[in-house]
Amino acid sequence: MNNRSRDLSLVTFFVIGCLLVGGISGFFTTGAVDTWYPSLVKPDWNPPSWLFGPVWTILYALMGVAAFLIYREGFEKKEVKIALGIFSVQLGLNFLWSILFFNYKNLFASFVEIVVLWVAILATIISFYRISRPAALIMIPYLLWVSFATILNYTILVLN
Repeated sequence: MNNRSRDLSLVTFFVIGCLLVGGISGFFTTGAVDTWYPSLVKPDWNPPSWLFGPVWTILYALMGVAAFLIYREGFEKKEVKIALGIFSVQLGLNFLWSILFFNYKNLFASFVEIVVLWVAILATIISFYRISRPAALIMIPYLLWVSFATILNYTILVLN
C-alpha cells in the first residue's frame, strides 16, 4: 500500500471512529430530544434542534481529520501518544456530556462536565499545536461550538 492509500485509509478510520462516538452518544439523546428537551425553558437564542445534528457531524469529522494529522506525525513519538491520549479523554468527556444532560437530565452535572470538557479541548488544541498547527486549527470550530454549548447549558440550568 502506498503512502497516499495508507493516509486515505487512516483518515477514514479516524473520521469514522469520531463519527461513531457521536452517533452512539446521539443514540442516548433521541428520546429526550423529542420529549424532555422541548419541555425545558430555553433562551431566545437557543438554536433549533435540527441544527445540532449537522453541526456535530461536521465537528466529529473535523476531529477525526485533526487526530489523523497528529497520528501521521509518528505514533512512536511520545508527544504524539500524549496528544492523542488527551484527545481521547476529551472525546470520552464529549460522549459523557450527552448521557448526563439527556439521559440523566442532570443540568448541573452536565454543566460542570462541559466546563471540564472545554478545558480538555483546549489542552488537546495546545498539545496538537506543538505537533501540527493545521491539526490544532482544525479543532478551533469545535472549541467555539462547545464554548457556545457551555453558555447554553448554563443558561438552561439557570432558567430551569
